[in-house]
Amino acid sequence: MELEAGIVDLERLSLSSGQAQALELKPALAPVELAGQSYEAEGGGAAGRLDVSRTTSGWALRLRYETPVTGPCVRCLEPARIELSVDAREVDQPSAQDEELRSPYVIEGRLEVERWANDAMVLGLPSQPLCRPDCAGLCAVCGISLNGADPSDHEHGGGGDPRMAKLRDLEL
Repeated sequence: MELEAGIVDLERLSLSSGQAQALELKPALAPVELAGQSYEAEGGGAAGRLDVSRTTSGWALRLRYETPVTGPCVRCLEPARIELSVDAREVDQPSAQDEELRSPYVIEGRLEVERWANDAMVLGLPSQPLCRPDCAGLCAVCGISLNGADPSDHEHGGGGDPRMAKLRDLEL
C-alpha cells in the first residue's frame, strides 16, 4: 500500500467491532539526530506491516518493520550498521477519558503512520550505536582507532592525557 502523505484513513477500512485487517506498507523514515550525529534507514524507508483491529470503541494497532540503520559508531566514529527490528503497538479509544488510551498518532480517524514509524525507530535504536560489539574506540592520546591496532603502539610512554599531568602531582 502506498501511503498518501504517510496517512492511513482508518474509517475507510470499514471494519466492524472485532474485525481486523493487515496492510503491507512502506513508510518513509526521516534521518534521526542523536548526540549531534545523524542516523538513517537505508533506502529512506522500510517495508512493513500494519495490523488494524477495530474494538468496540476505537482501534488496536500494531506496526512491524525491519530496516538497517547507518550512522557513526559512538566509540570510534567509523560507520556503524544496526539491524533494527521494530514491533510497536498503539491503542486509540476516542471516547475514553484516560489519556493512556488515546494514541497521539490517530487524529480524527486518520493514522499518521510515518510519524509513528519514525518515533518507533528512535525508540528502537541502541543508546550507543557501535560498529561492532567489541569496538575498542579511539586512543585517548593520539586519536587513532584501537580496533585492530597493536596495544604496544599506544602506550605513549605511559603519560596518558597531558592535560591531566598536574592532577598526577597531587598528594592525597
